[in-house]
Parts: sequence; structure tokens; C-alpha cells
Amino acid sequence: MNISHLKSVYFLGIGGIGMSALARYFNRNKVNVAGYDRTPSALTQELESEGMEIHYSDDPSKIPAHVDMCVFTPAVSSDLTEFETISARNIPMLKRSEVLGLITDSGFTIAVAGTHGKTSTTSLTAHLLKTAKIPLNAFIGGISANYNSNILLAENSDLFVVEADEFDRSFLKLHPQSAVITSVDADHLDIYGDKDHLKHSFVDFSNQVSGFLLVKESVKSDFRHPRCFSYDIDSSTADYHAANIVLTDGIYRFDLITPTSVITNIELGVGGLHNVENAVAASALALNQGVSEEYLKKGLSTFKGVHRRFEPIIVSKKLIYIDDYAHHPEEIRACLTSLRKMYPNRPITAVFQPHLFTRTRDFADDFAQTLALADRLLLLDIYPAREEPIKGVSSQWLLEKINLSEKELVAKDELTHRLLDCNPQLIVTMGAGDIDRLVGTIKDFFIKNYNL
Repeated sequence: MNISHLKSVYFLGIGGIGMSALARYFNRNKVNVAGYDRTPSALTQELESEGMEIHYSDDPSKIPAHVDMCVFTPAVSSDLTEFETISARNIPMLKRSEVLGLITDSGFTIAVAGTHGKTSTTSLTAHLLKTAKIPLNAFIGGISANYNSNILLAENSDLFVVEADEFDRSFLKLHPQSAVITSVDADHLDIYGDKDHLKHSFVDFSNQVSGFLLVKESVKSDFRHPRCFSYDIDSSTADYHAANIVLTDGIYRFDLITPTSVITNIELGVGGLHNVENAVAASALALNQGVSEEYLKKGLSTFKGVHRRFEPIIVSKKLIYIDDYAHHPEEIRACLTSLRKMYPNRPITAVFQPHLFTRTRDFADDFAQTLALADRLLLLDIYPAREEPIKGVSSQWLLEKINLSEKELVAKDELTHRLLDCNPQLIVTMGAGDIDRLVGTIKDFFIKNYNL
């Protein structure tokens, strides 16, 4: 499909992070954009302020009379009345991933894939290139703190930096010239069935990369690619890795070892040991695009992170509050381990909202193990998203598996007061559901009650 002559695009699920980036892309290219979403949010309000027409009820009468293309997300049910109406009108309907593929096929694409670390690595790669004054377009799966947006656009640039999502095999719609695979841990087993099928999908993705491919050292043996390089946080056998890592006052400093050079005394603008690893990957991609050592160091030091990715909400002597998108056991492990290293003398009070009944069921034992890394756990009910409940799978069931003396199931409307009862020194909220809507409330509550 030729998307260069579109005049009107309609979105089903326009408020999603990936969908909203596409909506912004078309809107800024003078295409009329309208859409539906189930609930309003800060993001949909921003889209409306940018001139897009959005409604929040399943109402076919609000679909524009003329629509050239409909973009939909798998999160939207096919029995939605609007979905059925658009289909009956014979309007071309494409998934978000298909549209992203059509946009990026026209240029040079750098893709960031992996079951963890995609959003931070994508955002950092884009920031490094922009710092080096290289015009680019970026589609980010989160809100960049540097640019307060999930999209960067440059006129007359055919360079794209995109997050390559493995859910629903979406990344197989991309044909990048350069890419990184950050991890291949089991996830989305409702789609893949088992880890082997997931791994095979990543191999298929790697075979679509025509140039530079960077993969995590621990999984390099799974890939056969003519230009495959490895990276790791500190393994000396990896082609790209960090050395002499030092944590001082919450700031990480390190040297970057590449196949051809050593870049010394790098300072990273965000916390978290896992972000040092993300920085190694992003640096390799940027160096491969010709970014100089000077601009690389400047970009790494000025990176402010991504909203909801190890994001500091309160930083004071009395209380540290971090919010994170972690919703997989390995992401929880990375988050809690980083917090322990950064704040070794502060007990960790973790609030976790499980995301999806299938993920909770499939990784229950792993969740139990990693959540036990906290000192105290407040567990919320499972956020179902697109799923129906599964008999026997609940937060209470998960809680009973966790070997932790201080743990409890808490309702969302009781959370702030239960947190205050804990007299916390370090709070972390984690999850991919609607827990983000509680962050502002928690922040304001503790600023008031702790006199911060």
C-alpha cells in the first residue's frame, strides 16, 4: 500500500504508546487524523491538543465520512462495533506494525529488539544521534524525558530509529539495515507457546537485518549473521562492553571497550546498573552510524531517561521514590538489584501490579523469586488488559508463593495509606497496567505527609 498520498487516517486504539506515535507522524505530515480509545489519558489529551479528533465510546457515527486507511492495535477486539463498521466499508485496515514497516521501508532503519530494554535503548540511541546533529526520525515505545515525546521527526531525513516489538511477531514487518537484540527471555507465551518458538522468531528477525547486527553476548550463539557483533555490560569476551564501572552519588561512570577503541571516563545521566548495559548497546549503534567520541560522551551524560523506566519521582534524604515499567521477572530483578546497589542502606518497599493472567500463570515461580528481593511487598490485583480471568490465577495465589515475611495484598484505593503505615525510606512502583495512574497520587501524598 502506498501511504504517501493518504489524506485521512483513522486509529482504533489511538491512545496506545505505539499507536499515538504513528498518529503524530501522520498528523505532522498534514494528514487528517481521528481515532477511538476506550479511556481518556494524559496522552490522548495531548493528541487532542495537537489537533486530532478523539472519542471514547464505541460509536460508528463518529467515524469520519472519508477514511483512506484504518490503523488498529491487537489490543482492540474485532467484535468492537467500529471495527466491524470499518471492515464493512472496505476501508483498508492495517496493524500498527504493518504501518511502521511501510513508513520505515523508505529509508535507513535502526531497530531495537529484545524482550527487555527496548524502550530505554531506543530512546538513548535516538538521543545520541540527535546530540551528534544527525537528522533522524524516531518511534519510541515510551515518553522520552529529553524531548517529552514518543516521536522525533526531521524533515528530509530518511534515517529511522524504531522500537521493534516481538509481541504478535510485529517486528517481522521491519527490514532494518542496523539492529540490536537486547535479550531473548521467555515472554508472550500466549502468542508463542514456548521459548523455542520465541527464539526462532528473533532469529527470523535477525535474518531481515541487512547490515550491522548487535546481540547480547549470552545469546550470540543462537544467531548466524555475517555482521554479528556481541555486547555485554562487563564481559571482556564481548565485542562491546563496559569496564571500570564506578557508582558515585547515584551516577555511573565507566569506560567503553569497542573492537577498535577504548572510550574512557563516560558518565551516564540516568541511574540503574541495567542502564549501563543499555548504554553499551546504544553506543555501539551510534558509533556504527559515525557518531564521534565527543558527541557520544555528551549524549550519554545528558540523557534523562524515559518516563516510567527507572524514573525518579521523589529524591530526598527522607524518601526515595522510583517508578518503573517492570512487568517481567527479569525486569523486576534488574530494577530491584539496581536499587539495592544504589541505595544499600534503605529497605525497599515494592508495589507491584501483575500484568496479564497468562503472564502471571506462566512465570509465577519466577515472579515469586524476584519479588522476594524486596524487603516489603504490597501486591495489587492482576491487570487483565485484553484477557479474561483464568481460574486459580490471582494475586492472592501469587502472594502465597513469595517467600517474604512482610507481604500483603492491597486494594488500589487503600495503597497510599498502607504505604504510609510502612514508614518507607525507598518506594518502587512496578507494572505495565494502570499503576502509572497512581504515581501522581503517591507522590503528592508523601510530599504532604513527609513534609518534603
